[in-house]
This record gives sequence, C-alpha cells and structure tokens, in this order.
Amino acid sequence: MDIGVATQEQQKTITSWIDKTPLEWQSYVNKEVTVLADEKNEYQGWVVTIDPVSASVVLVTFEDDQKTSVRMVMGHAVQKVEILKESDEVTKHKLINLFNLQGSSTYNKEDLETKKLNLKSWLQQNNIPVTEQGESMRTLCVAGVLTVDPPYSPENCNSTNEIILSRIQGLIQGYMTKQ
Repeated sequence: MDIGVATQEQQKTITSWIDKTPLEWQSYVNKEVTVLADEKNEYQGWVVTIDPVSASVVLVTFEDDQKTSVRMVMGHAVQKVEILKESDEVTKHKLINLFNLQGSSTYNKEDLETKKLNLKSWLQQNNIPVTEQGESMRTLCVAGVLTVDPPYSPENCNSTNEIILSRIQGLIQGYMTKQ
C-alpha cells in the first residue's frame, strides 16, 4: 500500500466529515470533543464553531482562569470527531462570550432607533445631507457616498472615499464625545 494514498475506510471517514450539513455540524458546537486529524494528530477542546465552507473546526481549551488557547483544525485534515461531553452553563457562557470585545454592549431596538435619529438630526443641523436606507431603514446614508450602520459609531462608517470617510468619522466622534 502506498503511504500517500488513504485507505477506503479513511477516505469514507474524511468524506463523511466534509459532507456533513451545517445542521449536523451545529450539534458539535459547545461540546468538548477529540478531533483525530491527518498524520495521527489528535486535538481536544471545546468546539466554538465549524466553518460551513471548509469544514474546519475551531477548538478552545481553557488552561486556567487567565489563559485560553484557540486552535483551528482544517476541515480537509479531519478524520474523526468524537464528542466527549456536553458543556455546562458556565462553560457555554465562556464560549459564547469568548470573542466579545471588552466594553462592547448590546442595544435594544429602541436604543438603536434613538441613536440613529439623534445622529441623523445632528448631521442635518450641520448641513450634512443624510437619508435612511435599507429594508428596515436601519442604515444612514451620508451625502450618497457613506453609510453608517448600527450602533452608529465611527467604526460603523463605510465609504470608498477615504477623505469623506475620515472627516465624517471625526465628526461622529466629536458628536459622541459631547453626548
């Protein structure tokens, strides 16, 4: 047997992992697993997500209270994934909030609507043309060349015109500082 050629059983296992549906992969999220990969590499950790295009698995291990390790096992290398245990509420909470930025906050619809209307009004008072766009009218469009998405901060501005982008971001930053 050639070393570079996978056996039929190995090929079936590889194919079966790659051919799973996103709903099947979802059943692995927030569970502790062991992943057997190419060249007899074995990885253990909590599944944060699985990329639906490449079938790559993102694993996290909590080494202590201060240190967290993140590893990605490429989908083409995955041979077998075995679920070890379900997460408890504490672990699930840690996994869900793992990539949330410190200081990031969530806004309810009313808060976002208030922020949008206040910013729109302030821009219009400063003679800057602004309209609402999109299906739910959540996006502000400034002068037809820049958009501001929720939660309406300088980081949420998008434009291909770097000069306008920079100036509007500066204006919004100044507006937010005065609030």
